[in-house]
Amino acid sequence: MTKNNQTVISQFILLGLPIPQELQHLFYALFLTMYLTTILGNLIIIILIHLDSHLHTPMYLFLTNLSFSDFCFSSVTMPKLLQNMLIQDPSIPYADCLTQMYFLVAFGDMESFLLVVMAYDRYVAICFPLNYNSIMSPKLCVSLVVLCWMLTTFHAMLHTLLMARLSFCENNVIPQFFCDISALLKLSCSDTYINELMIFIFGGLFIFIPFLLIIVSYVQIVCSILKVSSAQVIHKVFSTCGSHLSVVSLFYGTIIGVYFCPSTNTSTVKETAMAMMYTVVTPMLNPFIYSLRNRDLKEALIRVLRKKKISL
Repeated sequence: MTKNNQTVISQFILLGLPIPQELQHLFYALFLTMYLTTILGNLIIIILIHLDSHLHTPMYLFLTNLSFSDFCFSSVTMPKLLQNMLIQDPSIPYADCLTQMYFLVAFGDMESFLLVVMAYDRYVAICFPLNYNSIMSPKLCVSLVVLCWMLTTFHAMLHTLLMARLSFCENNVIPQFFCDISALLKLSCSDTYINELMIFIFGGLFIFIPFLLIIVSYVQIVCSILKVSSAQVIHKVFSTCGSHLSVVSLFYGTIIGVYFCPSTNTSTVKETAMAMMYTVVTPMLNPFIYSLRNRDLKEALIRVLRKKKISL
């Protein structure tokens, strides 16, 4: 296929992970186990919250959406990675690459927005406990979730349409195991100024501003609980917020490490490892973080199992 006397590529080559050939089968089994764990863990949380009426609260509404987002986020990259490792075919069609990029941006943004909403929920619960039910009304909670999905859809579509207008000529090798937006821009033989400008503008709006809002929420929470002299109350607050803080640290730490830290000539392996953290490891760990540190989820699991046992 030609355009303006230049050969235009129809597929990309994903270099994947720098794994020696003799260890491919071992790592394939490892990544398959991680992916299945991610799917199972997030599905259990979604089903558990749906079945137990005690968990029909704002926090668990947001957690359901976060688990669904993690489920989909991991499913965007892992099946293709596993397929490439199994059949040794690193190619991905142009349309499939843009589709993968779209869903990566969408579900990555969704995770970012949901973490902000969950931080706001914890802020209201701790700083305004008597007014919590009136502030976090069902209408507001549903509106926040719908707004998150609308913003992520818009942002992902914007970058996908901007990417679709670019031409890709000779080099089609992506040094990642998925279609990363920054890697695709480096391969383009078109002017990428508009794309980079939009990444800069919306990167601040969709990454840094949510991160700052989370920090502000927790500063307010800390200031509020420091006024309380009871060690038991302070311990309960930190126990409640610990799961969310752990997820925030995992997600934003790796995102900032990959996209906003200065890179070096030997950073490809580091960037791949960091990308693996936020696309694979974080969605897998989130269910464990929330279930192991959350007494309500443990009690709900016991109630559901007891009901199932009685019905049998």
